[in-house]
Amino acid sequence: MAKAKTAKATYRCSDCGWQTSKWVGRCGECQAWGTVTEAGSATPARVVTAGAVSAPALPIGQVDVRSSQSRPTGLDELDRVLGGGIVPGAVVLLAGEPGIGKSTLLLEVAALASTASDSAADAQRFASANGTANGTGTGPADGAATGVPQQRGGGESLPWQPASEQEDRTPTPVLYITGEESAEQVRLRADRVGAITDDLYLAAETELSAVLGHIETVRPTLVVVDSIQTIGTSEVDGAPGGVTQIREVAANLIRVAKERGITVVLVGHVTKEGAIAGPRLLEHLVDVVLYFEGDRHSRLRMIRAVKNRYGPTDELGCFDLSEVGIVGLPDPSGLFLTRRDEPVPGTCVTVTLEGRRPLVAEVQALVAKSHLPAPRRATSGLDTSRVSMVLAVLAQRCKISMHEQDVYVSTVGGVRLSETSVDLALALAVAGSTVEQSLSSSLIALGEVGLAGEVRVVPGVQRRLAEAARLGFKHAVVPRGSLELADGSPLKRADPQLSSYEGMKVMEVDSLQQALQVSFTAP
Repeated sequence: MAKAKTAKATYRCSDCGWQTSKWVGRCGECQAWGTVTEAGSATPARVVTAGAVSAPALPIGQVDVRSSQSRPTGLDELDRVLGGGIVPGAVVLLAGEPGIGKSTLLLEVAALASTASDSAADAQRFASANGTANGTGTGPADGAATGVPQQRGGGESLPWQPASEQEDRTPTPVLYITGEESAEQVRLRADRVGAITDDLYLAAETELSAVLGHIETVRPTLVVVDSIQTIGTSEVDGAPGGVTQIREVAANLIRVAKERGITVVLVGHVTKEGAIAGPRLLEHLVDVVLYFEGDRHSRLRMIRAVKNRYGPTDELGCFDLSEVGIVGLPDPSGLFLTRRDEPVPGTCVTVTLEGRRPLVAEVQALVAKSHLPAPRRATSGLDTSRVSMVLAVLAQRCKISMHEQDVYVSTVGGVRLSETSVDLALALAVAGSTVEQSLSSSLIALGEVGLAGEVRVVPGVQRRLAEAARLGFKHAVVPRGSLELADGSPLKRADPQLSSYEGMKVMEVDSLQQALQVSFTAP
């Protein structure tokens, strides 16, 4: 008689969900210490046979995509990142540090979504997905026998709603689930930002079954869950926020979103390292992953997409955290520049590409005599390793020594510049502060600095120069070869790409030494 196979114990990392057959002190995936605990017994794999299918397979050209068209949120900067708006049935994960403004932003989005729908057909489609079409169900609003709530009287608009979004449209119900705050606290915030609408429903819940019950009752087109780490279920072991709980909650919300055509937005916490708390599987399950960034001491907020199944992942949305809420910034470049009458040594302007959007930003440097055995190197808004490399190149290739001086480098407006195209502007700012010589206020610098002292071409130079010319800059220092087409032929001044900066004088350089010479002699 064959001996029955015994179940083996498994161990799982509480941070990332990595599994192993024996206990280890350090996770083999995320390298965290003391997070591997026993997860139970692993059952032998069973053979699964073919079963019934939910829908027949179709040639890809016959798949109907009309019901999955994106709908604008009403915030143009958010729509830019999402690829046009929110898609029915999509699950979006928005992560950010505490106090950055995630709840405020989503409360505004929920209020806008509850007062505007692209068309009555959209509302009818959602009602059909929820089983309320043709009067077969009951909606959350009186008189909504077809599942489509009635139009708000007077076409009332929200205070921060763009003028293009204030036209009369068919409102749709939106459900906001808060697990971190009470309903009264969220209401106070809604009063402050003017997000009070008749079709925005609010519930304070931390149990998954209660959340699903609210979805069944309200039948919304958009659900906001703030946050997924606070929602748990009694069906699985563990406290809310654990790996197993997050996986189970996310799987159920995704199932409901796909079955009913509901857009679900999940708020996610981040760890002190900046990663999304919970299993990595969560980022794989959702359709869109957004990061909400910004300095807590600055009004500027930015949203980046690191995953987007419905649009680009190289876009950036900029917002201003004002007293009336979070407002989109279609032209944020002015926030990163200092307005002054006379140029000051140690400053240089550059243009960085955040996704496909050029942003004009200022780099500032201060070089002062040090009274310490080891001079200080302090940075803010720039990569510390890149700053150290540029200082070494200045000392070795340009003979600008700073071994007895403190160096402080910063950006204006709290913006973080991670592109290598900032290297040249950083070098010019540090050199100007060292020799106490200022650059022209109408000059910008672009280029990556190499260890041999060369200045390398960076992508998108024409787009960067066009943005600088639009803001009134007259001179630019760029790597040689920047003003060439892909085939190596030079760009002509009549080219449409250059028409926006015809009056700009562009100086091409090969090395950092040459860039220093032409920059400090420019008018």
